[in-house]
Amino acid sequence: MPDFLIFTLAGSLASFGDVAGHERRGSWTWPGRSAVLGLLAAALGIRRDGDFTKLDRLRVAVAVFDTGAALRDYHTVQTVPTSAARRPQSRPEALARAGQGANTTITHRDYRTGVLFGVALAGAELEGLRDALEAPVFHLYLGRKSCPLSAPLSPLIVPADSPEAALARLQLPPWHAKAAATWLYDDAGSAALIETRHDSPRDRRLWHFAPRGVHARPVEIRPEESR
Repeated sequence: MPDFLIFTLAGSLASFGDVAGHERRGSWTWPGRSAVLGLLAAALGIRRDGDFTKLDRLRVAVAVFDTGAALRDYHTVQTVPTSAARRPQSRPEALARAGQGANTTITHRDYRTGVLFGVALAGAELEGLRDALEAPVFHLYLGRKSCPLSAPLSPLIVPADSPEAALARLQLPPWHAKAAATWLYDDAGSAALIETRHDSPRDRRLWHFAPRGVHARPVEIRPEESR
């Protein structure tokens, strides 16, 4: 029977990167592989140009308890012509040079409010990951720095036959005491609906991600603490 490292992701605000364009930064409804591995890397103190080899070997399963509600924020962004931006000492100086020639655009940022997920990891050195989640090196957040966690991760290593069985032992926040997961997204699994996600890191420094197939299946997971 394999071991799984399980933990809870709860937040009042979250954003899980969709395919991004210049004017819009979308959000998936659940945290993909890149989001989970990025959180683990922050806990371990691994920077973007660091060694992700051990993390890349992990199997990741995400249980969806609550995808929250959609929220869109608007940002005003100014860009300057190349001629005005040549060798400025600062961004304010570049904007001052541009004067009326500065270009102003509105960009969109999508978020999810009131989210709750459970994560199950399988692989090697789970104890080190658990310890890092309990005492992270860097600040942990749900997609963007403006999205802090709203509850402890409560990491726990449990033996189980499957991610579903392991996630049944999650410790949910008390305000989600009666929550039940309805979908499970898994890196590996039996025959199931396959969903394509662009969340397999190809170049972390340039933020390039490749598509991958994810096994998606309906479940009913009611953690012991909420029964």
